[in-house]
Amino acid sequence: MDIRKTVDLTWDDFDELRDPRPAETEFDRVVERAISRRGFLGGTLAFGSGAAVFGSGILEGVARAQGSGFAFTPVGIATDHEVHVPQGYAWKPLVRWGDPLFSEAQGAWSAEAGVPVEMSDKVFGENTDGMETFEADGHVLLAINSEYVNPKINLPAEAKGMPRTAAEVRLLKNLQGVTVLEIAEGADGWAVVLDSPYNRRITHETQMTMDGPAAGSALLRTNADPEGMSPKGTMNNCGSGRTLWGTYLTCEENFNGYFGATGAYEDSEGLKRYGVEGEGRYAYERFDPRYDLSAEPNEPNRHGWVTEIDPSDPESTPVKHTALGRFKHENAEMVQATDGRVVVYMGDDERGEFIYRYVSNGTWAEGQPGGSLLAEGTLFVAKFNDDMSGEWLPLTPQSTGMSMEELLVFARIAGSKAGATTMDRPEWIAAHPSRAEAYCALTNNKNRGLKPNAGGDATPVGGPNPREANNFGQIVRWRPEGGDHGADRFTWDLYVMAGNPELFEDAYAGSANVTPGNMFNSPDGMAFSSDGMLWIQTDGEDSNADEFAGMGNNQMLVGNPDTGEIARFLTAPNGAEVTGLTWSPDGRVAFVGIQHPGGSWPDGAGKPRSAVIAVWREDGARIG
Repeated sequence: MDIRKTVDLTWDDFDELRDPRPAETEFDRVVERAISRRGFLGGTLAFGSGAAVFGSGILEGVARAQGSGFAFTPVGIATDHEVHVPQGYAWKPLVRWGDPLFSEAQGAWSAEAGVPVEMSDKVFGENTDGMETFEADGHVLLAINSEYVNPKINLPAEAKGMPRTAAEVRLLKNLQGVTVLEIAEGADGWAVVLDSPYNRRITHETQMTMDGPAAGSALLRTNADPEGMSPKGTMNNCGSGRTLWGTYLTCEENFNGYFGATGAYEDSEGLKRYGVEGEGRYAYERFDPRYDLSAEPNEPNRHGWVTEIDPSDPESTPVKHTALGRFKHENAEMVQATDGRVVVYMGDDERGEFIYRYVSNGTWAEGQPGGSLLAEGTLFVAKFNDDMSGEWLPLTPQSTGMSMEELLVFARIAGSKAGATTMDRPEWIAAHPSRAEAYCALTNNKNRGLKPNAGGDATPVGGPNPREANNFGQIVRWRPEGGDHGADRFTWDLYVMAGNPELFEDAYAGSANVTPGNMFNSPDGMAFSSDGMLWIQTDGEDSNADEFAGMGNNQMLVGNPDTGEIARFLTAPNGAEVTGLTWSPDGRVAFVGIQHPGGSWPDGAGKPRSAVIAVWREDGARIG
């Protein structure tokens, strides 16, 4: 493969390029065989030969009357390079890629050159993603992920999108990871507090530590760290979470693309399952032996974890929690079981991978620190049954035939051995703030029913994944038995199936709560506001053409979990994904991530700049 061809690909397409789908299947052929929308909306959902037929509960509530509960007039689709919000609302950029965190970096960014390498760890990173709000001694802090960089707009033109020197690799490393910054409200709204002692960049080079059963394992040892306890860096930070005790969880997703090989290396089952191959996306391996499989074959095993950061302590060392398992984490949604144990829900964002749950051994009470709660517990994987029941399967040496260290480092392999349900790219999971139910965005899966996952597990059509060649996505919801997130059984339904009702009359039209006025594809980010409304962000096809005609740019919608109603709140610039959402402490302002915009948004200065924007009601009322 010519590595230069990977520069403009999404991470999903980067993996697909190296593991292509068979060419003989076409979307039109799939639609002809699909179940009819009439049958779907009428409450009967058939899944082909030998599969279950569901009753009317599959989409509980979505056929109820629309029109309840939203404090805004929904916006229409957009195809331009602007942000649009409802009438009576306003927005402005809060912080953009290249904006300074410290006085010495003021003016560092330019449309011509981007950011110089010597300032690259003193500015806000690129391609914002998950974020959370914190308060520390009266200060308001944001912790924000920067998932990846676009080399073409960060490197000199003559580099053609690939680093040519160690300094250029350092630049790319520094613009990714996590930013902790202080914000304050002034006459012009919220803004970054320059030179705040809380301002901090956490990059691919930041020193970390590990805990949990796999820490120190031979699988995590390298030449630079023979004890396997002191990894460097967090990378491809996608979704996020916050702990009950007030710290930040950053989730490492597509770490595989950072590694390559300059010589021979062992192409093991573990590397294959996680998509680690001999050519990296950024050519790090040519300049840093840490990323060279032929020099450090275990280095990839030190990434793909949930990492905890204390935003209130700039001197603290981030901790990678091995007990939560290693995979392509989207986010980490922490809740509490009725007996006080800590529960963390997590999705593995790749076609045909799994949904996980971690349950701590110990319990937590208000005011206590986290201690060992994320180091000592059990990791489970979800099995969804066609009768709309489900169970959490424990990943243990007994259930998998693997050692504890192996099953955590290679959690995907353990999930396959345990018999988990292959899912349509599990992304963000959001838990309802006032009742025991959780939602997971299943973004899409064009391979559903056509091709196994990376481990060879079948991906049959059925259960919460009811469409072959699923280009639109859906949101699955589950309710734990007895209203207890610590219970090992649950019931499930589908809150929504995205689709296009103007083009299709079958399942590809979507569920009954999808209309020509709110249709969308590829739900990704999700969060609940304090009033129990589900905010849904999309990362899908924004061509507004073919089966996506009428959907426009990516967007943020609001869903009512009780009625099934969904309304469009915001549209992003063309080319952008909407990802990451948090609120000011008073709930009057939403902070929203706009990743990889097209055009020259938001400045019109010749280069697109990913950014976090502030959105508020002009009358000052709460929106979160």
